[in-house]
Amino acid sequence: MTASASSGYVAISRRTLDLEDYIDVARRHATWILGPTFAGLVIATVVAFLVPNTYVSQATLEITPKQISEAIVKTTINQELSERISEMQQQIMSRTSLSSIITDPRLDLYKSERASQPLEDVIETMRTRDIKITISSVPGERRASAFSIEFFYPDRVKAHDTVQTLITKFEEANLNAQRTQQQMVGSLVHDELSEAKAKLDQLEETLTKFRGENAGKLPEQEGLNAQMMTSFQNRLSSLNDSLNRYAQDRVQLEARLSTLQNEMALADSVDKEFDVTAPAYHQNERLITLNKQITDTESQLAQLEQTYRPDFPDIKDAKARLSVLKKERDGLQKQQDDELAKPAEPTKKVTNFKRAEAVTQLQGQIEQTNALMKTNEMQVDNARKAQGEATKALESYEGKLAATSVIEAKYLDLKHEADEARDKYQQLQSKQQLADQNNELLSRKAGENLDVLDPPSLPTQPAKPNRWEIVGGGTAAAFILGLALAGLQEAKDTSLKNLKDVRAYTNLPVLSSIPLLENTMLVRRKRRLAYLAWSAAVIVGILAVCASLYYYYSGLTR
Repeated sequence: MTASASSGYVAISRRTLDLEDYIDVARRHATWILGPTFAGLVIATVVAFLVPNTYVSQATLEITPKQISEAIVKTTINQELSERISEMQQQIMSRTSLSSIITDPRLDLYKSERASQPLEDVIETMRTRDIKITISSVPGERRASAFSIEFFYPDRVKAHDTVQTLITKFEEANLNAQRTQQQMVGSLVHDELSEAKAKLDQLEETLTKFRGENAGKLPEQEGLNAQMMTSFQNRLSSLNDSLNRYAQDRVQLEARLSTLQNEMALADSVDKEFDVTAPAYHQNERLITLNKQITDTESQLAQLEQTYRPDFPDIKDAKARLSVLKKERDGLQKQQDDELAKPAEPTKKVTNFKRAEAVTQLQGQIEQTNALMKTNEMQVDNARKAQGEATKALESYEGKLAATSVIEAKYLDLKHEADEARDKYQQLQSKQQLADQNNELLSRKAGENLDVLDPPSLPTQPAKPNRWEIVGGGTAAAFILGLALAGLQEAKDTSLKNLKDVRAYTNLPVLSSIPLLENTMLVRRKRRLAYLAWSAAVIVGILAVCASLYYYYSGLTR
């Protein structure tokens, strides 16, 4: 109770209430407490049983790794399936995808909502409220290993079918994404391979033409040309040695021919008939033999001098033997000349068969020597002809070697470009094979796939609402509201309620109390009106609750 000081009132604070006071307050304002509580009970019950059931169907998909090791077949996809899940989720949760699911004649979702709301709002409701996708990851890793799909809908069969449709869309999206990436990789590699093949063919054709135009002058043939030059230089050296040897042989043949001719002249100087007892006969035979030995020794010595050095023992022996033979021949020749100078004595002459035989032999040796000289001339001619050909070939290879240094830079550039084009072509062939292998893996489903770990569930019990929770919560909220209203009414009533108030606020002793006397008819009338109001409220509440229960259970039986 408060008042202004000018009016003569003094502010008085209320006394502290005890349990008996609270009971009295509840008794005085029971209507304000029970009324809202009953109304809350009825309203909560009606609301709880009028809200339709919402069923949830759930499925779990597992991300299975590739069946083939990366060491055997490398993948051409630069993104793992676990990383593509979020992209596939955005694709499936897009307006076009959800619209196709909602309007699918087999599902025909949100029929009543579509009749009263725009399709965009229905799609947004489905995306944000009714579909729930939860991705689970491997502990310690960021990539996903599995994910679950949940769909909330009043029809449990359609909830199951919708989850199955979402699973199918995820699987199709995964296959389409892999197929699209493989097609992009295959198309790119195929185009690059065709371009590299055309460039390689062009460079090889240019290189082949260049090789044909510069045959024998290429750097890679430089070693062969140098080897051929060395071969022809050795050939020329061998031919020069052969010509020198042929020249020496000719000198020896000429010397032998001269010796044979001298022997022939000597033989011609001997009579056809001679004295067999004359010592000149035997001297002539010995002289012929010595000349033959000298000729043979000179030939042998010439051959040894061509092969060995002058200090070789056989050469020294041949020279010593030749010197002895020549001294003996000169002595016999002088002795023969002395005998021929003596006056001849008449002797008995006989036919000189030895001379005839010696002449025949000498004639044969002369003819043989002439034949050897002709052969020597032919060998010299052939050697000189071969020498000319070798010289010409040597000059040709020298010209090729000189030209090699001129075309070497251009040839190496062409060869380098062709080698690079060939390496690139081979690398692209390897990439093409890898792309084909990945396509084969995709067709065999040996890559990363989505496998259904738990198929879509067909719910038997609704996931929400929790009706008794709604009834209890609504009743409790109404009861709290009633208490608040009762407290508000008590705060507005400033009258003294009992003897405790009188003693507390007047500080006077109370000797007795007189109860408040009211009109009996008025009291009865108030009670009747209260009973009537409460009866009507209870009846209406019971009818409302019964109607909501009937609506709920009749819907279950349908």
